[in-house]
Amino acid sequence: MNYLAHSIHTGDPMADTVPLSIEKLQQELSLKQLQINSLLTITQAINDNVAAPELYNMYKSFIGWEMGIKRMALFFKQDDEWQCVTHLKADHLTQIDNLGPILKKFSKTQRITKSDPELLQGFDLMIPVYHKKNPIAFALVGGIRAEADDYSRLQFITTFTNIIAVAIENKRLFKRQIEQERFDRDMELASSVQKMLIPDHLPQSKYFELATVYKPHLTVGGDYFDFIQYDEQRLAFCIADISGKGVSAAILMANFQAILQSLIYQYRDLETFVFALNQAVYRITKSDRFITLFIGELNLRNNTLQYINAGHFPPFLIQNGVITRLESGCTIIGAFETLPEIQMGEVCLTHPGMIFACTDGLTDVQNDLGEYFEDEHIGSIIQNADRYISAELLNDALMKEVDHFRGTKPYPDDIAILTCKYIV
Repeated sequence: MNYLAHSIHTGDPMADTVPLSIEKLQQELSLKQLQINSLLTITQAINDNVAAPELYNMYKSFIGWEMGIKRMALFFKQDDEWQCVTHLKADHLTQIDNLGPILKKFSKTQRITKSDPELLQGFDLMIPVYHKKNPIAFALVGGIRAEADDYSRLQFITTFTNIIAVAIENKRLFKRQIEQERFDRDMELASSVQKMLIPDHLPQSKYFELATVYKPHLTVGGDYFDFIQYDEQRLAFCIADISGKGVSAAILMANFQAILQSLIYQYRDLETFVFALNQAVYRITKSDRFITLFIGELNLRNNTLQYINAGHFPPFLIQNGVITRLESGCTIIGAFETLPEIQMGEVCLTHPGMIFACTDGLTDVQNDLGEYFEDEHIGSIIQNADRYISAELLNDALMKEVDHFRGTKPYPDDIAILTCKYIV
């Protein structure tokens, strides 16, 4: 008779412990096999680039069915707020907009105590997942006992949570990388488009000269200037600020330039031209975008300047040390299907002088004290513009003053300057 049979007949106490040890061993082996299978399944899912919601469901199924956990909540950061992405018997946690302040108090795995917030009561354990001191996920689990097999389960739940969290974080980072690369390509394209649209050769004659400054805040800006030279004594020029940035602004700028260059030759007066320009831009933007515009026509045969200011920062006209602001015009371009009113301005040019136009990015410049580079700063520099030998030298002097004024402050927005010097 073998030992096991003998012990049963004789009442040997070892008769109970031997089969129990085998059963315990079988349970542990089954658990290990389950854990290995779960790891293989989740690893395969990650390799197959399974979407995040499906990974959440796999985690829920693993925790609930395979690990026997009755209560669970998994949190990830979405749109800068911590939200419950999957749960078991934790509906109340899905109604909370942002649990960040509560969750981020946990920097390591620890038990939930009675002193923890009411929202966490009913759970046994908090499992945080950190990467380089930054939290990427939190898991709450309930129903954990202090027995050895449950401790082993807890270790594996922690491991599984870390794997899921890292996989989701890697997806998020990869998506961000793809979006950044797409954004960079779009910005490169928009920058190329914009470089083609901004004139690099400016007209000059013995009667006038143009000089410009262009400083986009980002790779692509929304500021624009252009000119149409009819002959050596007649010139039309404009400066504009297009709402928005990036590709959309570049596309609108391309359309705007094409419309402007087409219409300027169709209409001989500025009022009709601006009226038609507004209608054409409105058909494209449907008032979602708008353009501020200043357009002037310099005629040195009869020594006049005709202009329309469509909601733009009023340019400065300097004659014999006297400054006149060019404000007559209408509202912004593209905001309304029909402009309610247009008033063309006309100035008689009695002395050689300059027209200084810029976008409002220039007056948005601040210094270290929070003061703005206001109209008065511009006026004090350009008032004696007659002493500058060229429009370009005036622009250089102004920008040196701007850089001195702002100190360590960066440029807050695009800056475009268009200066026209004329002789009568």
